[in-house]
Amino acid sequence: MPATTLQIRRGAKLLFRWCFADGRLDEDRAREAVRHVLQSKRRGYLAVLGEFKRLVKLDTAKHTASVQSAVPLQADLQSRLRTNLEAVYGERMTAEFAEDPDLIGGIRVRVANDVYDGSVKARLAALARSFGIVNEVAAVR
Repeated sequence: MPATTLQIRRGAKLLFRWCFADGRLDEDRAREAVRHVLQSKRRGYLAVLGEFKRLVKLDTAKHTASVQSAVPLQADLQSRLRTNLEAVYGERMTAEFAEDPDLIGGIRVRVANDVYDGSVKARLAALARSFGIVNEVAAVR
C-alpha cells in the first residue's frame, strides 16, 4: 500500500473506480473492497480508506437532491421535481423531501454544492442586504 499523499490518493481512486459497475457505484463491490483492504493491513491502508470514504461521499452527494419546502409538496409536484432533476443531473438522482417552516414559502433544492433557493426567506434576506440591514438578516435566518 502507498505511503505518500499522492500514492494514497491514487490507491483510493483506483479502489473507487474498481467499485463501479454499469456506470454507477456498486455498494457490494465497495464493501468487498473495504473488507479486502482491511484484511491486507498494508502500509497506509487506513489513509487509503479515509480517502476512499471521501470519494464515496462526494459521489453520493452528486446523486442526491435535498428538497426543502415550507409545506408538504403534493405527489405530482414531487414527481415533476424528480423528473427535472434527473434531466439536469442524470438518471441516478434520488430526491429527499423535507419540510422547513422557516422558509415561509417556496422551495430550496441542494445537489452537492449547487443550491437553488426560491424561498421567501432567501428573498427577504436579499432585500434586507440590499438596504444594508445586517441585523435584520440574522433575525430572518
